[in-house]
Amino acid sequence: MTSAAADQPHLFSPIEIGSVTLKNRILVSPMCQYSSADGFATDWHLVHLGSRAVGGAALIFTEAAAVEARGRISPQDLGIWKDEHVPALARIAEFLEKNGALPGIQLAHAGRKASTQAPWLGNRQILGKDGGWQAVAPSALPFRPGDEPPAALPKSEIEAMTEAFAAAVKRSQAAGFRVIEIHAAHGYLLHEFLSPLSNQRDDEYGGSFDNRIRFLCETVQAVRAEWPGPHPLFVRISCTDWVEGGWTIDDSVNLALRLKELGVDLIDCSSGGSSLQQQIPVGPGYQVPFACRIKQEAQIRTGAVGLITTAQQADGIVSRGEADVVLLAREMLRDPYFPLHAATTLGHNAEPPVQYARAY
Repeated sequence: MTSAAADQPHLFSPIEIGSVTLKNRILVSPMCQYSSADGFATDWHLVHLGSRAVGGAALIFTEAAAVEARGRISPQDLGIWKDEHVPALARIAEFLEKNGALPGIQLAHAGRKASTQAPWLGNRQILGKDGGWQAVAPSALPFRPGDEPPAALPKSEIEAMTEAFAAAVKRSQAAGFRVIEIHAAHGYLLHEFLSPLSNQRDDEYGGSFDNRIRFLCETVQAVRAEWPGPHPLFVRISCTDWVEGGWTIDDSVNLALRLKELGVDLIDCSSGGSSLQQQIPVGPGYQVPFACRIKQEAQIRTGAVGLITTAQQADGIVSRGEADVVLLAREMLRDPYFPLHAATTLGHNAEPPVQYARAY
């Protein structure tokens, strides 16, 4: 290693993951924008995601893209359930890559949290008479008291759902995305199967740990069949439900071991979202210990997310080996140019677009 490389902040050291090389360890976390109609990406998405590429992030994820229409959280969610969605997404992916960022897409299904208003409209369930739709879940248990219960998925539809994820992968590939993340966190469908709080099935998809992880493992296998190695595949999980009797960090370590065997490259370590009874000790970097433990015990790359807000904090997480990358969400909403500002703070040469270089 050269002295220059040795002096380089860990946050700005490149990392190879499968077929791609990230120029630094700063990733833009998927963040719902509630700005689509019928699942289509718009100019808002182009400018929102594009500005983070201009700002120097290594990898930028779209918000959760629904693999079927009923898998949207709200009517305004992004989608990738039909071929017509591809051209608008391709325009975004091309812009991101041309401006130095790898384009990534998060594939998702909202499960029992579907058919909900956008946050600024009230975040309440939308009933069928008001333009909503029937939500689905592992069991007919509503997320909120008083909500109409979701329909429990029959096995035939679970199998069809894995095919929907696989079809979304084909569209993602056609759109030019370089990294795929499966969303299995925050109380959405795949997490609902994992957690005993939301999964009360008595068939091969419920009960034991092996049964509750079956749907996610089958989905990973279906995705890998269309997205073979070395294409990078991430999975976002909620490392704990923060509720007694729910999903735990021990479960997450065991799951990570299984996912590694199935070809997953990185675990994106979030938490919560499965129950209104959760008790989360929110504070700076409060989820970092999950990423650290999974990285050490499952021997798989991890990403840390959650209240990471300063260059020094992010650099410390990577330099101490607590995670391989950091994913920023709200801080990126406040500061699309966080990577450029972090580089200056850490004494690393900022590399802005040539159009902006005179400001540096």
